[in-house]
Amino acid sequence: MQQLLNTIRQCEVCVKNLPRGPRPIIEASVDSKILLVSQAPGRVVHESGIAWTDQSGKKLREWLGVDENTFFNTSNFAILPMGFCYPGKGKTGDLPPRKECAPLWHEQVFSELQNIKLIILIGSYASSYYLPEEKTNLTQKAADFEEHLPKYWVVPHPSPVNRFWRAKNPWFEESVVPQLQQKIADILK
Repeated sequence: MQQLLNTIRQCEVCVKNLPRGPRPIIEASVDSKILLVSQAPGRVVHESGIAWTDQSGKKLREWLGVDENTFFNTSNFAILPMGFCYPGKGKTGDLPPRKECAPLWHEQVFSELQNIKLIILIGSYASSYYLPEEKTNLTQKAADFEEHLPKYWVVPHPSPVNRFWRAKNPWFEESVVPQLQQKIADILK
């Protein structure tokens, strides 16, 4: 696993398309129990080199019901973005994740993760990629989370940009998040 992570962290496949250069962000161990498949690192994470060290990460840890020590312990959580590097800024947020990463690396990472009990698909890019047969939108996938269990759990991206989505869909934090927190607690016992 460590050799694969080192190889991914040296990847420069799309270097010409990255405004701040490559800095692949990935965390995992063979002991990881929960896999977080997310979008792509933002600028703050790109600069720090540590996944989810931004406001989105703070909200995600709140949703999962875990503290930083639990979250950043790779025996608990593996972090596998759809795009490993910061893609740059778009008109209303960051650009979409680069399309090269998931087909190039995900299967290899999955083959090393033998102890995963749950895969949390964070946002529309991850849920569309891993649930391609499902034609519903992210809101419906998040509402119908039980249909994807026991393998997947779909959540919206916890970015501050999505505050309007959360305001329109209070049911998510009121009823889904407590169930997610219980599932996480059960897995991490």
